[in-house]
Amino acid sequence: MKRILRTPRLEGFSKATVLVSVFATALFAAVLLAIPGAALAACTGPGAPTNTDTRCLTAIQIPGNPLRSFDISWVNPDRAEYYLAERSNAAIVVIDTRHLTFKRLIGGFVGIKNNANGTVNNNISGPDGVVTRGRWLYAGDGDSTLKVIDLDAPNASAIKQTIKTGGTTRVDEMALNTGGTLLLAANNAEDPPFGTLFSANGNAGTSATSIIARIVIDNAIVPKGEGLSIEQPVWEPRTQRFYTSVPQIANNPSGCTFGGPTFCQGGLLIVDPNNLPASTSTVVIDGKSVPVVVIKAFDAATNTGVFKLTDCGPNGATVGPHANLLLGCTPQNVPTNRSTLVINAVSKNFANIGNITGSDEVWFNEGDGRYYTASNRACGKPGGCPAPDGGAVLGVIDAETNLLIEKIPQGQNSHSVAADSKRNLIFIPQVGPTSNPAVGIGGDTTPVGQGICGSDNGCVAVYQHDVDRAEDGGDHDRDRGDRDHDRGGHDRDR
Repeated sequence: MKRILRTPRLEGFSKATVLVSVFATALFAAVLLAIPGAALAACTGPGAPTNTDTRCLTAIQIPGNPLRSFDISWVNPDRAEYYLAERSNAAIVVIDTRHLTFKRLIGGFVGIKNNANGTVNNNISGPDGVVTRGRWLYAGDGDSTLKVIDLDAPNASAIKQTIKTGGTTRVDEMALNTGGTLLLAANNAEDPPFGTLFSANGNAGTSATSIIARIVIDNAIVPKGEGLSIEQPVWEPRTQRFYTSVPQIANNPSGCTFGGPTFCQGGLLIVDPNNLPASTSTVVIDGKSVPVVVIKAFDAATNTGVFKLTDCGPNGATVGPHANLLLGCTPQNVPTNRSTLVINAVSKNFANIGNITGSDEVWFNEGDGRYYTASNRACGKPGGCPAPDGGAVLGVIDAETNLLIEKIPQGQNSHSVAADSKRNLIFIPQVGPTSNPAVGIGGDTTPVGQGICGSDNGCVAVYQHDVDRAEDGGDHDRDRGDRDHDRGGHDRDR
């Protein structure tokens, strides 16, 4: 049974007052129509179907520059806040998820850096990855730094630390452990790529984040010079491990090549932060010597190392129920990928979910027991899908049965998704259209995003899954503890 959203009764008002109010509203709408770039009716067109469980609810406009390039997003349901790494304004966007209103921009990032042809150079633009626990937000920047932000501080003093990771390209996706005391961040665009393990702030009142070690993969598995990557880390609490998506690894299967015709598949980098392999070398970062830890092939006895995946070159990753991980396999990494993978962190048993692929960030929403995928290459073509039919979609998957429920069209480049588990709201940012001169190259070439946003400046679209009150006790929250730090998702070309 679904709840029906009804228009509130206008009690305490005369009929004449109501008519005046209606006339004023219509007049205001007419004025908006006459203002260039004004927000019009949102949630229209292919991205707002009326026959799906997941419905377009509203679109939140972001002040400043139109959305041209963004990256990872995150929700902290306990703070009722959504965070978006938004490069067009060189800031973290903060949205109030209780009232669905824009809250603030936290600046201090490098913003968009262009290639010579005018496209965005994602490798050096920022912000990029983002994750939170309590008052602390951690964000990667395009200059290879991690920024530690106090969300309880005013904008002018919100960045408490800027920590160099020793690379020349962005700090990308990241994950916190359950207590928020350990952080693993990926420098995905380095060659070879590496991760950085940090001691993080947990629930402390002051910031003292510091580097513990650099994490690299054995050159026989991720060879230098091949342009390979590491992507989204997540923390799985049952096994007490970090699991990181690796888009392609050598010899998976035997005799494969990264460019085909037999394409190398991806892997999972599994790290036990409390039992790291002994370091045999160091690297100097910002004047300090940091141990380098090399991760080798998978060891079943310790459940560590690089585990070989079947038919999956993943970007995004998220932790679902029963220690399951959903991985965003994508033909951008392995052109033959045509499905999404769920794998158990303990047994390594897996299931392929058909008819959905090309995902970047993916998210498990504990409030309704569903996975949400930002599948910007859902048609299975490496170059993306400009057409609304079969192009970028929001994928919805039942996390218990691992069955695809529905796909909802999205604007081109809609690769980021996050959900508020207390309110069952799903947030999907949309770039502006190419017809907007301030967006241009890299914008949406379809009408889908404009219909969702009701403007040509891009927006953060809000979808709702209206869970039956009888199933969740009326509070729309099936959370079983603080898990705002236990999932994740993403993509080297955003």
